Amino acid sequence: MKIPCDLHIHSALSPCGEERMTPNNIVNMALVAGLELIALTDHNTCGNCRAVMEAGNRAGLAVIPGMELTTAEDAHVVCLFPSADDAEAFEDEVAPRRMPIPNKPEVFGRQLRMDADDKIVGEAENLLIPATTIDAYEVQGLCRAHNGVAIPAHIDKDSNSLLASLGYLDPDLGFPICEITPHCDADTLVREHSELKDVMFLRDSDAHDLPLIGTNGQTLDLPGTGAAEAVQYLYNIINGGHR
Repeated sequence: MKIPCDLHIHSALSPCGEERMTPNNIVNMALVAGLELIALTDHNTCGNCRAVMEAGNRAGLAVIPGMELTTAEDAHVVCLFPSADDAEAFEDEVAPRRMPIPNKPEVFGRQLRMDADDKIVGEAENLLIPATTIDAYEVQGLCRAHNGVAIPAHIDKDSNSLLASLGYLDPDLGFPICEITPHCDADTLVREHSELKDVMFLRDSDAHDLPLIGTNGQTLDLPGTGAAEAVQYLYNIINGGHR
């Protein structure tokens, strides 16, 4: 079953996310874009996942709880989980390894926690975007311990990507799936980085504003539209060596 999906979306909890990236706005824009599955992946936090999942459940849209983790190398990695409990348990391990730098909303933007009715219920006080102390070689195992998967984000970008930070994709990192930007020429990327020849590529929007949601044009061949099914599909590729 071909499922249109976008597995890298930010809410207003990310300081770089527009404040109109509320749970219901995200869900409704995803439906307008024809998506059947999305993932919420705020910077170094899963704090708005339950709200977006609840809004998605009411509207008939499957939502994967996730996080865009910033590694010690300043590389972004999308982490996806089958349930909110798993995602929040993962964040419990990430939180003490974030940098305790107070946010400056006037500089970086507000970091808004919301409920499923788009009501602001709080703000994250410390800036969420800096690098954590979790290095790239730890990430996959840490996600696996919480039934999740780790996928290097936008690896073709010149900043905040594993290729930009490390220069190449070491097979020992354990990333047989990588994300690329919607307009990346995958063939050219593989010619430049031969270690990527057997890697499966996902294209996601990395939407920080509503109009970008669903502009990635990605589908996955899944047995169903559920979040847990999608994560299990990716988990099998990463840990079982098959697609």
